[in-house]
Amino acid sequence: SFQQRLSYTTLSDLALALLDGTVFEIVQGLLEIQHLTEKSLYNQRLRLQNEHRVLRQALRQKHQEAQQACRPHNLPVLQAAQQRELEAVEHRIREEQRAMDRKIVLELDRKVADQQSTLEKAGVAGFYVTTNPQELMLQMNLLELIRKLQQRGCQAGKASLGLGGRWQPPAAQCDQEGSPVPP
Repeated sequence: SFQQRLSYTTLSDLALALLDGTVFEIVQGLLEIQHLTEKSLYNQRLRLQNEHRVLRQALRQKHQEAQQACRPHNLPVLQAAQQRELEAVEHRIREEQRAMDRKIVLELDRKVADQQSTLEKAGVAGFYVTTNPQELMLQMNLLELIRKLQQRGCQAGKASLGLGGRWQPPAAQCDQEGSPVPP
């Protein structure tokens, strides 16, 4: 279905945009920015989870100490108050986690729109800012195609250097992951 949605004109325009290698460099740069963003967001979420873990531990410790110091006839009242406090803290934690997850989704949505805009400005066929799930899937498939072409170009370059395979015309220099290295 992906191939059916791509017109000959779109494929031709994409091929023309890829000729000089600039689009490969742009895609590589966008991928690196995306990875840094994802790592940062992941670390923010981990920090929040760690803060919540520490908060829960401190609350448990506080409750244990209070129960140990409590007279037996006041224990049921204390436990009920502690249960309410625990429920309030758990509610706050859930709300903070939801807020963080919303922030992450919004940030990733912004990154997608930035990537779409950058590729559109670079003249890459099929790219424009959209939130339509079908169009997003098409753009993801186009990006995957560009990455595969990029990797094949690097493999062809390695082959021409005698690093395996039959001879092919030289391509861009690549790093160990098969990504092009700017000249």
